Amino acid sequence: MRKLALAFLVMAMTVPALADKKLQGTTVLKDSQPAGIKGKDQKHQAYDLSFSTTDKAYTCRTDPDKSMNATDFVVGSNVKYEIDGNKAKIKTTEGKQVECKIVRVEAVPDTPVK
Repeated sequence: MRKLALAFLVMAMTVPALADKKLQGTTVLKDSQPAGIKGKDQKHQAYDLSFSTTDKAYTCRTDPDKSMNATDFVVGSNVKYEIDGNKAKIKTTEGKQVECKIVRVEAVPDTPVK
């Protein structure tokens, strides 16, 4: 009986975790900036990419061990985003994609402050 109760409890706690959905949508790339200075041990330059969803503004940093062509991610262009926890994927309309880690989240106010 205890084993059955324990199994039920574990499953009840696991189901909400599995139901956690990825946040996806289309937005405009607000900014793209180099992140820091490329060190000797880094293969590539890391970049900070900024974009907004309906209620939050995000900044994510690319992996300095992977290359990213900065000219593929044009500020002001439409991009698709997928956020899963603290990881994000950003894809251009031309099909160029980069993975990055969320380093900043800001609440977007519902109405502009006067």
